[in-house]
Amino acid sequence: MPTLAQAGFFASLAETFDTYVNVAVGFLFQWGLVYLLIGVGVVITFYLGAPQIRNLKEIFTSFKGSRRRIDPEISSFQAFAVGIATRVGIGNIGGVALALIMGGPGAIFWMWIIAFIGMATAFAESTLAQLFKIRHNDGTFRGGPAYFISRGLGWKKIAYLFAGITIFSSGMAVPMVQVNTVAATVQESHHVAPWMTGVVMMVLLAPVIIGGIRWVAKVSEYLAPIMALLYIAITVVIIVQALIVAPETVGNAFASIFGMAFGWKAAAGGMLGAIFQALIQGARRGLFSNEAGLGTFSNAAGAATVKHPCQQGFLQAFGVFVDTMIVCTSTALIILIANPVVPTDPNEAGALTATSVAQSLGPWMEPVMTIIIFIFGYTTAFGAYSYGQVSLDHFTQNSAVSLIYRCIVVVLCGVGAVAQLSTVWALADLMLGLGAIINLIAVLMLAKWARGALKDWNAQRAERKKPVFISTDNKYMPAELPGRIWRTDSA
Repeated sequence: MPTLAQAGFFASLAETFDTYVNVAVGFLFQWGLVYLLIGVGVVITFYLGAPQIRNLKEIFTSFKGSRRRIDPEISSFQAFAVGIATRVGIGNIGGVALALIMGGPGAIFWMWIIAFIGMATAFAESTLAQLFKIRHNDGTFRGGPAYFISRGLGWKKIAYLFAGITIFSSGMAVPMVQVNTVAATVQESHHVAPWMTGVVMMVLLAPVIIGGIRWVAKVSEYLAPIMALLYIAITVVIIVQALIVAPETVGNAFASIFGMAFGWKAAAGGMLGAIFQALIQGARRGLFSNEAGLGTFSNAAGAATVKHPCQQGFLQAFGVFVDTMIVCTSTALIILIANPVVPTDPNEAGALTATSVAQSLGPWMEPVMTIIIFIFGYTTAFGAYSYGQVSLDHFTQNSAVSLIYRCIVVVLCGVGAVAQLSTVWALADLMLGLGAIINLIAVLMLAKWARGALKDWNAQRAERKKPVFISTDNKYMPAELPGRIWRTDSA
């Protein structure tokens, strides 16, 4: 049994570790990763010929036929829904509120700009996930950064490093933190003990997570779109009500977004730093909400069965649009209509959206918002787990190892409801950031493959064909792809 002196030493060591990790996270996310994500997004946009403009029609019609599949395959729409389930979550509620508090309404404008750039990055990494995917022993596919780093660049050790990072950060830490946030919200709003929320979450998550990626895809296919549509519907009701009762509030909300995007009002007072704050906060929240370039949702994109890799690239680009331009904007309007003057205390970010809804529609909406937050946390937890599962499958396809991992994730979700997770969350943030750097380097180096696939798609469309990708002797590709998945049109 440790002495008091030893216990004090270990406590001091843990506190020091926590401090250094948080310093590293702050530096990485504020000064390094944001600019790298933006820079890579701009480069990819120009290198691919701005697919978010040139192929806008394909992006917005990518749903057509996306639900078709043959068991045990995962459909294009299911893979898209897993990405939406993970991206559209608590971050869209608390993250946008924090962006408004820290960067002002102008931050939302920069979130839109970042989403536009991120659509190209999302297209590139999702297309690469498709090009370099492999078939799993359960009949489905596996793809994502670990796979295109290993098979496209030949960096096997780096691929294993990325996979290990994702197994911990996305697959284990993110579900824990999501459940922790839900438990704290339910306790604050309804005085329910966190352990009770943890038990309920474990019961609900167990069948989905233990069922594996196919179960995650099946549940996401229905639950994620329904919850996103419900949240958007609430926003529409609030806007319509505001237009009837106080129409100026809606106009003022949009005016503040555009008027403060460049710090016009602040600049008049000599505070040009408002431009920088709006840009940085909007960029940070936009990038980490839609996840473009982070190397996360491409794990889901690579699992889909499609006729052409670009199909999934277009659908995932649309996912960035949905996440930021629709869901995040919904949150911003909910807050700005109810609060013409945005609060300045960051501690209010977590509850700001829910209180704004209640302020606009009445206190009866508080339990409704709690349910929405609960389900958002639920879908994000099992969606993030699936990214860890894809990365684990890069190490081994042993079913017993996978089952043990799934059980551990379920237990950790229960622990997450009652634990203090500041260190875990900071460490997960740090690892996600480092993983994103690896992913962005790989996407840049493999961009010629995504460009080749896009040229192939555009050439077939120009001939009025329904694009089908065949890698053998494909004049648009830089070389022959490894494996046989794309050697015929049977994918």
